Order: sequence, then structure tokens, then C-alpha cells
Amino acid sequence: MNNIENQFNQLRLLGMSTQWEALKETRQHHDLSLSEGLETLLQAEQLDRENRRFERLKRSAKFRYSASIEELNFETSRGLNKSQVTELATGNYIKNGESILITGSTGCGKSFIATALGYRACSQGIKVLYFNLQKLLTIIKMARIDGSVFKLLEKISKSGLLILDDFGITHLNNQQQMDLMELIEDRHGKSSTIIASQLPVANWYEIIGEATIADAILDRLIHRSHRIELKGKSLRKKL
Repeated sequence: MNNIENQFNQLRLLGMSTQWEALKETRQHHDLSLSEGLETLLQAEQLDRENRRFERLKRSAKFRYSASIEELNFETSRGLNKSQVTELATGNYIKNGESILITGSTGCGKSFIATALGYRACSQGIKVLYFNLQKLLTIIKMARIDGSVFKLLEKISKSGLLILDDFGITHLNNQQQMDLMELIEDRHGKSSTIIASQLPVANWYEIIGEATIADAILDRLIHRSHRIELKGKSLRKKL
């Protein structure tokens, strides 16, 4: 028995090892055939690996808080379409390199929806990165100073899903416009971006600033995008 446990540990089959201990404690391993026992151990190993991968991706994403699709409020007055969210939860938009643009007033749940979709993507094995846009642009600025900007941009471009929260809080200066353009260009048609903003998409031109760059960015974002336009007053005030 100890030899089996040692081999599980040497091969790093942690799920199998845990399940084997449970089977021994309940003496169920005597009641299972070889094929049944093997299937039980393999299923335990697969589940354990999926759970550990999810936890690893969740930590790497650096979400502001936890959220899930199951917690979303689909009251009609909010303008949140359950069928649309259910389809987005499949992750097909990520496979197709499509964007999601979420707009609505302060506190109406934009960040929560974006985060819930991010958590679902992690559970599907997708690498996700979550940023407040203004903080990300500051990080990129500092990376240019210390010479690590190419490494940073490469890391971001390799993520399957990039979530940019709080877009439109302030107007973008010339360098920020170019940085945002580079981020979006690297992802266009290859990977997905979720943007959450208080402002309607029609106002994003003004926030970006320079007309040519704004056209280029929004053309890449809006083309083949999914739009979620939330209505109603702040959920925080209701709570």
C-alpha cells in the first residue's frame, strides 16, 4: 500500500493520492473492480488538476474581487439579457477573438459582470488579465522608463482575455493613446478584450482624443463586438 502512495507522490498525482486515501479509509477499494477503481482515481486526478489550474489562473488574473455568472441579477429593468450572458459564458467569443463592451452608470454592476466573465474564462483554462485602465497605462509608463515595456506588452498580448475596467475616467494624453492603440492592435482578431465604462461608446472618441487614433482603436473594438448596455440606478445604493 505504501508503495502505491509513494508512486502517486513521486509522479505528483495529487488527486489520485487524495482519492486513494479516501477509498482506503472507507474500505471502498475492496468493493471496486480494477476498471472501476482506475476510473475513480483518474476522475479525481482530472478534477484536482482543473481546480489547481483555475486557482493558478485566478491568482494570475489579479481580479479586484470575486464574482460568478450565477450571482448576476437579471432583473428586466437592468437591461441585462440572460440569453446573451449565457452565450458569452460558453467562451466562444474568446475563441473568435471578439470584444465585449459594457457600459452603464456608476455602481450598476459593470465591473461585476466583467469579473464574472473573467472567472468563467479562468475555469475554462483561459489566461486572463484584469486591470483598471488608468493603472495599466501608468504601469506601461513606468515599464518604458525601466526598459521592461516589451516584456510587459508581450505578457499582455499572450493573455486570452484582457479586462480593462473604468475606461473613460480621464482623457488620454498622446502617449496613452498610442499605448492603448498598441494593446488593442496586438489583440485584434486573435484574443478578446472586455472594456467596462461609465460612458456610452459614442463618447469614447472624445475620451481617446486624437481622431485618427480613436477611429483605429474603436474600429478594432466595435467590429465583431458584443454590447451590454446596463440601465437603472446604482446597485450599491440599493444595497
